[in-house]
Amino acid sequence: MSPVDADGLARSLRERVDGDVRFDAGSRGAYSTDASNFRQVPIGVVLPRTPDAAADVIAVAREYDAPVLSRGGGTSLAGQCTNTTVVIDWSKYCTELESVDTDARTCVVQPGIVLDELNAQLADTGLRFGPEPATHANCTIGGMIGNNSCGATAQRTGKVVDNIGRLEVLLYDGTRFWCGETSDEQYAEIERRGDLRAALYRQLRGLRDTYADRIRERYPDVPRRVSGYNLDSLLPEHDFDVAGLLVGSESTLVTVLRAELELVPVLESRSLVVLGYPSIDRAADAVPAILPHEPIALEGVDAKLIRDEEIKHLNPEALAELPRGNAFLMVQFGGADTEEADERAKRMLDAMHESDHEPTVAFLDDPAGEDELWQVREAGLGATAHVPSHRDTFEGWEDSAVAPDRLGDYLRRLSALYEEFGYASAGASGGAAGRRERRHRYSSSP
Repeated sequence: MSPVDADGLARSLRERVDGDVRFDAGSRGAYSTDASNFRQVPIGVVLPRTPDAAADVIAVAREYDAPVLSRGGGTSLAGQCTNTTVVIDWSKYCTELESVDTDARTCVVQPGIVLDELNAQLADTGLRFGPEPATHANCTIGGMIGNNSCGATAQRTGKVVDNIGRLEVLLYDGTRFWCGETSDEQYAEIERRGDLRAALYRQLRGLRDTYADRIRERYPDVPRRVSGYNLDSLLPEHDFDVAGLLVGSESTLVTVLRAELELVPVLESRSLVVLGYPSIDRAADAVPAILPHEPIALEGVDAKLIRDEEIKHLNPEALAELPRGNAFLMVQFGGADTEEADERAKRMLDAMHESDHEPTVAFLDDPAGEDELWQVREAGLGATAHVPSHRDTFEGWEDSAVAPDRLGDYLRRLSALYEEFGYASAGASGGAAGRRERRHRYSSSP
């Protein structure tokens, strides 16, 4: 591919796009990395003021044969926000909550809105967007769509693909449309138009029909499967959901201009139980016994993360609340009131006492105390990076997706592998996930 005329591209973008156009060395350097180990200097950066302005960015880039990449909050750990492209940063201007339908429990948002800000604006409705990664104070909805985010609440609400109604998307050639679940009648109407969208849908249906049996057979039965394209969303049992296919595609297929999100009711009360175990693999062994009690969140941390937080003096009051042990499962229950949430937690504890996985226990139903303990988990990435007296640490082995009944064995084998080759790993463990009628499965990711 011939080099892009960066000067001409920047000039045309400034003339035709309503937004900030930054091709200076400082801006390109600032956008050359994200939260990962990777670094690629972009051609330039554009901050469009509206989704329509972003469409203009694509049009200009196409004329110069320049690739484009959408960027959210820059919290990606695998280099998804870096590339030698025109980077579209949505997070400065395209941050609106455009509409809310409380009866349908949906809302329409622009890609740059930050998750916490969205949920704050929804607070009066009694609804919220369910998936909640540890970076919820910084991650944008567009970024969450790009990498199919999951998070601590996955036990109740699943991952992003489980919570998307429709997407307004733009193809590189300028074709623009809303997509989502597609009935046979809607498919026939689209196909009758005979345009590029019709051809695209026809190809996708042909792909589905050709490989449906192999997709059903070989796609991992793990809800935290967030890598690769969601070809299973195209299956008839998922109503040929084109939006579902696009979630997690990391800006490689389309540019997302707007999203219609499915919302969940806010739980009025929560209770948090922290279970202590002698090791992280023993904690993992207990997960299958916890899942039938339907916690709304389930997370794990081990002694390495706790040690690093102590060294860096992070969350000292919360750490003092932990029960005895070298690894911990944080199990949260919800209900209409505190009594209901507490009762759910107590039923789980009674069952655990009668099992082979009896833990030490700390029981909290004070929201402030619970929030402090959740900060222990959410501080995991920062706590394990640049620890005094330690060698520098680097992200790289992130978010393995493992079925709960295999998680303990997986961690034992992984630890043995680390030991064999002289590596070490931080000890934050993602919780078990699964919900909704069409994706009632569970997984955990260390």
